[in-house]
Amino acid sequence: MKTKQQPHSNFTETARAKAVEKALKDFEAIIGIETHVQLATMTKAFCSCAYSYGDQPNSCVCPVCMGLPGALPVLNSKVIEYAVMLGLALNCKLSMNSKFDRKQYFYPDLPKGYQISQFDIPIATNGFIDLDLPLEFGGGHRRFGITRVHMEEDAGKLLHTGTGNYSQVDLNRAGVPLLEIVSEPDMRTGVEAAEYAAELQRVVRYLGVSNGNMQEGSLRCDVNVSIRPIGQLEFGTKVEIKNLNAFSAMSRAIDFEIARQAALYNEGKADEIVQETRLWEEGSQKTVTMRKKEGLADYRYFPEPDLPEVILTEEYVNGIRDSLPELPDMKRRRYEDMGLSMQDVLFLANDVNIADYFEATIATVPDIKLATNWIMGDIAAYMKNEKLSINEIKLSPQELGELIASIKSGTISGKIGKEILFELMEKGGTVKGLIKEKDLVQIVDPVEIEKIVDKVITNNPKQLEQYRGGKTKLQGFFAGQVMKESKGKANPGILNKILLEKLNAKS
Repeated sequence: MKTKQQPHSNFTETARAKAVEKALKDFEAIIGIETHVQLATMTKAFCSCAYSYGDQPNSCVCPVCMGLPGALPVLNSKVIEYAVMLGLALNCKLSMNSKFDRKQYFYPDLPKGYQISQFDIPIATNGFIDLDLPLEFGGGHRRFGITRVHMEEDAGKLLHTGTGNYSQVDLNRAGVPLLEIVSEPDMRTGVEAAEYAAELQRVVRYLGVSNGNMQEGSLRCDVNVSIRPIGQLEFGTKVEIKNLNAFSAMSRAIDFEIARQAALYNEGKADEIVQETRLWEEGSQKTVTMRKKEGLADYRYFPEPDLPEVILTEEYVNGIRDSLPELPDMKRRRYEDMGLSMQDVLFLANDVNIADYFEATIATVPDIKLATNWIMGDIAAYMKNEKLSINEIKLSPQELGELIASIKSGTISGKIGKEILFELMEKGGTVKGLIKEKDLVQIVDPVEIEKIVDKVITNNPKQLEQYRGGKTKLQGFFAGQVMKESKGKANPGILNKILLEKLNAKS
């Protein structure tokens, strides 16, 4: 029987890694990314239709977003607010006067035959984003330039039938507000590109302007990749890659494309690298041609006559600047200053909800390292196994703080703390309530512990003889029996001290 080859086999991973490593000895990759962020506004960009992912096709439409004759757009002011927020968060220069333009092109799911976008005067330009690479990729700080951020509306969506004979048009998404973020071509590896996109996702989630979910299309990235011989100043021919629905896929697609282009160069076929759009095939783990580009499309941009200019005031911008939350890079620097390792910092700051949970915990009990260990260890493992977010577990940060305080004060042991933790995450309740209900207070009275030790030694004469005969590893057996007898409540430090004295006593 033939076994189906797994697309993510070790061979594929290893082969690609080797091919990229070889390619980057002679060539430099130039990578830029265009990211579309779908904004979490209540209504669409230019009409009062609400939009929700997964709604019945064509149930969130009106004459404006369907492009019917005579329907006029009215700008949703929240789109401007979110654009300014993101522009400031990405350290951009804001255009105090900007405008909307019509970008003309025909596509079956673009009802008006043009898209309302921004062309020559985008709302934000010349910014940058700072990030920290994970330690498994070598670590280090990176800064990538942002060319521009502009506002535009989304197109609809084509639903292809199983037979392939025809497609249906769903206009629910038409008119949904987007921010397009165009990076400088500053990235040099697939890992850097994927981390750039992940940091953008973090920023929009911290700001609350988008849920950033790639699987819903709320964050969509198109990657441009070219290579050039090391030392050459002019850029090579760039290839655009679409259909990237995960950061790991983005990294793999770029690596494949670098290796593909380098192989063509080395075979003397550099002229076969043409400006085109390619798709990433997850199954075969390679990019394939989608369509060739003859050059830049003539979109025949002209100013949108139905919408006024967007004019910002200093007062408006300053109000938004003052309302910005602490952003991921600022949070990472602050956590580093607390003395946390980069591994801890990257985990805690990755998700704004985990960061909030951590900070609420240390406000209750100021033990930063212990709180970090509990959140990154047992709590993270539970969330992963149960497929829950930190907001869905029933243990509040205040109760986690109470749990840590109870262990530190010696009220309960660390072992009992772990047992309580899982019950609290699953069922809720309070630490004090559970300790009382289950009679879990740690035994710290040496006299009481000594009685239990004596009983265990008396009940296990054979093991005592073996211990005294040189099998000192049996100390663990005796400690376990004492713990069992005390229902896990004996203080481990006092227990081991008394146990050793008794075991080593001359008979």
